[in-house]
Amino acid sequence: MNQKKLKILVVRFSSIGDIVLTTPVLRGLKNQLHCELHFLTKETFVPLLEDNPRVNKIYSIQKNINEIVHSLKRENYDYIIDLHNNLRTFILKRKLGVKSYSFKKLNLQKWLLVNFKIDLLPKKHVVHRYWETVLPLGVHNDSLPGEFYIGHKDIVHIDKDLDIKEDFISIAIGAQFSTKRMPFDLLKNIIPLLQQPIVLIGGKGDQELGKKLKQTFPNQVIDTCGKYSIKQSASIVMQSSRLITNDTGMMHIAACLNIPITSVWGNTVPKFGMYPYYPNQEEMYSIHEDQHLKCRPCSKIGFQSCPKKHFRCMKGQKADKIANDCH
Repeated sequence: MNQKKLKILVVRFSSIGDIVLTTPVLRGLKNQLHCELHFLTKETFVPLLEDNPRVNKIYSIQKNINEIVHSLKRENYDYIIDLHNNLRTFILKRKLGVKSYSFKKLNLQKWLLVNFKIDLLPKKHVVHRYWETVLPLGVHNDSLPGEFYIGHKDIVHIDKDLDIKEDFISIAIGAQFSTKRMPFDLLKNIIPLLQQPIVLIGGKGDQELGKKLKQTFPNQVIDTCGKYSIKQSASIVMQSSRLITNDTGMMHIAACLNIPITSVWGNTVPKFGMYPYYPNQEEMYSIHEDQHLKCRPCSKIGFQSCPKKHFRCMKGQKADKIANDCH
């Protein structure tokens, strides 16, 4: 008699980087348990997983879990893997009444680091902590990178669409919070030191900065900010020789795509465990940060302006050191 296939729901509502970093665990669950795998997230993040062959079905919400609870109950899940672990997922697990395993968020340790600069965080990537969540199911870390799948409809043909015929460098200029973004003056100093064409990656909120950089370097910069979806932008990054990036979601996507990364850090710190995930390939990325500023980290996510009004974490970055990584 055939044994019933396990049906598992993985939950991570946001954001881009956090969801992308769940993909090693999705692969592990699928390959090691041969289960039917579902994923629950916010509607805006569905495209991140819609081409992922590990995921059999994606559920989404706009604002409230009540939008989806009845549908999820009908699935009769064997397990819930809660990789978000907040009040919303707590209520969801109570309503579904299914055996669950939850990610340890370490909020107290993060709070101590932000507010008192006391570092009690484990020296491990957040992906390793995701893996620890599924260890009780007998699922083990496979030590492979994350995965990001881009369907044919989202491929940008750089020769035809962007008129690029040579190697180029992508720069992801966006981030949800201003204190994570490289300012114009820093980018203005980096770009002339690079020998290749530059493609700017960003959303609609980055169009002003993108336009300003394009006007400053009309013959070197190609500005795609606000013109492409996240997956189309990822397609561009996938074809570049390197990505220069803030601490943002595109950084984690690039790691999945095996692209060398130069990461530039403002108010956040790699100690939070969200640096590029390159298991056994540390040479694939570099980190640029001012480790001597006593005000870092000032937040675990970011602010729209520097609380100290000086923004030294970004304004003090060395453009020549960042550019040297790209040669």
